[in-house]
Amino acid sequence: MDFKSSDAPRGPRPGDILPQTAAAAVKIVIVGGFGVGKTTMVGAVSEIRPLTTEETMTKAGIGVDDTRGVARKTTTTVAMDFGRISINDELVLYLFGTPGQERFWFLWRGLFEGALGAVVLLDTRRLETSFDVIGRLEERGVPFVVAVNSFPDAPEHPLEELRQALDLPRAVPILVCDARRRDSSRDVLLTLMRYLHSQAATQEAM
Repeated sequence: MDFKSSDAPRGPRPGDILPQTAAAAVKIVIVGGFGVGKTTMVGAVSEIRPLTTEETMTKAGIGVDDTRGVARKTTTTVAMDFGRISINDELVLYLFGTPGQERFWFLWRGLFEGALGAVVLLDTRRLETSFDVIGRLEERGVPFVVAVNSFPDAPEHPLEELRQALDLPRAVPILVCDARRRDSSRDVLLTLMRYLHSQAATQEAM
């Protein structure tokens, strides 16, 4: 479905950008298919008022956007979502949620510039929407973790079965999350940071 313009999004205030105690800021991108919970995750975990670019969907996208499992969704991200979370007093993560529809993927190039890592949100009702997303990350060499978002009516599968279905390397973390919950979303980001640290340590040892 397409979108029609609404009021301009209200983003974080200038003073919200970076705490004075922060020594490092890291860019993290949250990706996934349409309606997997990217906007929800950014909003749940952000310690500032998130910037969103959601617009009302219209009939123009019928037959273009894959709305299976999310037929009741009435808005869509058309540029990005932005939030911020402090991991500790010195480390801050900037979170960028990408549009899910394939017709907006041309925006990804800019959003991925400078990104240290990514979170791939997964909906088991529409597993196939993650294949191209993961492929694009692998092509760009962006390290990522996979977070299986818990939807009430979504089928449950063992994580190792999902790993095989997605053809994920053994080292890539995959975990279950509830994107609506701050603690669960934060755990996903911490898992990503640990993975990035281990990847960096491995490269240094080579």
